[in-house]
Amino acid sequence: MRALERVRDVLADAGLEAGIVVRDLDAGRAVGLDPARPFPCASLVKVPLALATLLRIHRGELAADEVVAVQPPTTPADTGLGRFRHPAHVAVEDLLELAVTISDNVAADALFDLTPPAAVDAELRALGVRGVAVRHRLADLTATPALRVERPLGHLLASRSGTAGDGHALEQFDVGRANSGSAEGFTELLTQLWRPTTVPEVVAARMRDLLGGNVFGHRLAPDLRTDASRWSSKTGTLLTLRHEAGVVEHAYGPTVAVVVLSASTVAATHQPEAEAALGLSARILLDALLDDDLS
Repeated sequence: MRALERVRDVLADAGLEAGIVVRDLDAGRAVGLDPARPFPCASLVKVPLALATLLRIHRGELAADEVVAVQPPTTPADTGLGRFRHPAHVAVEDLLELAVTISDNVAADALFDLTPPAAVDAELRALGVRGVAVRHRLADLTATPALRVERPLGHLLASRSGTAGDGHALEQFDVGRANSGSAEGFTELLTQLWRPTTVPEVVAARMRDLLGGNVFGHRLAPDLRTDASRWSSKTGTLLTLRHEAGVVEHAYGPTVAVVVLSASTVAATHQPEAEAALGLSARILLDALLDDDLS
């Protein structure tokens, strides 16, 4: 397929390895590049976390307006409650807003206090979602000395310490121990949110609303969002990892899930060419799918 070959070239030129799926949620047609390859999922874990929380609210096990006491982190973070200097009291549903829309790790871990990783993972299995595994809290992403070193060294360890069997010297990058998922797995999860069969519609609708509020639009949005479409998504970023999983709803066309999971072989924090390559790759495959050019 010409589109896949072009995408492989775009990714290789940017020093990226990726798993990608683009699926028409109504026609069922899809195109993918290494769709089953697992990646550590970084902040994408907040999607199943939010879903599990909303399912428990729907069943009456949690109250959306229950107030949770949140302590400021010992190590300040970049966003949300991670920048607070004093204790805060936040309702469960507002923690969801913070965790999903601005990727607030402190808010996410407050939700994990209510629904631990194993329980979130069990919710996915009960829904029939495979290919996504939830194993640890967000604080664990930076809980080892290797991820607290100066960034160039941290990136170097992340990019060069893997094994042929997907193991890794860094626990957070070992897909057998870390939160992980494949492009195929996250596509199945998004399908349940936009075309639900096992997820209650009221829960799916709230998830769509949360993902529609994502404020990070630097990765795939420039290539997928237009005046005649709506892009709803969640990003995930950690050292060499750059992910985004979302759905583009065309006003005069199909609704399409687009999931891009990637790891860079370049030991650098800021890689605008990599961000651009991921967006271009998603656009190439989306156009091929919409143009029925999958030969």
